[in-house]
Amino acid sequence: MLIFGPDLKKLYSIIDIEATGGNAKIGRITEVAILVFDGEKIIQEYSTLVNPERKIPHYVQRLTGISDKMVSVAPLFKEVAQDIFDILNSTCFVAHNVKADYSFIKTELENAGISYTSERLCTLELSKELIPDSESHGLGKICKHLSIEVEGRHRAKGDALATVELFKHLQILDSTNQIDKFKRKA
Repeated sequence: MLIFGPDLKKLYSIIDIEATGGNAKIGRITEVAILVFDGEKIIQEYSTLVNPERKIPHYVQRLTGISDKMVSVAPLFKEVAQDIFDILNSTCFVAHNVKADYSFIKTELENAGISYTSERLCTLELSKELIPDSESHGLGKICKHLSIEVEGRHRAKGDALATVELFKHLQILDSTNQIDKFKRKA
């Protein structure tokens, strides 16, 4: 079930995570950002580094700028799991390449003892449908194509903010209700 505000708008949790690797079964989250978006503006923000309880590979540290030292004092995921669940619960989970971010969040929540499923929407898939003339649909390239400035690339909050701006563009281009068609049910 989705939350509806006083003006009956659906809420979207636009999410980006950084992790120790690309596979949720063996990787762990190092940073998470959630921006609750009402279709027009961000109404809630949540962002934190997360101690992955393991070393971050050097190539990931170079890409994200997140070091082992930075996460050594960050909370464990299980310490922020309830807060994250409370924000995500009853909103549509939106991410650029939603399969990856959703699998990490779902796995980490389950490891913390919290069962989670949600309606999902992928801005990567949606951008391919609504902006077919872009040479690439990766977050950096599609944002460049649309002249969206990305501050803090490869950091959770920077990429989540860019995804919000991308989603705004996609809403404008969505004359045939593709957003609802692209939502994946729980």
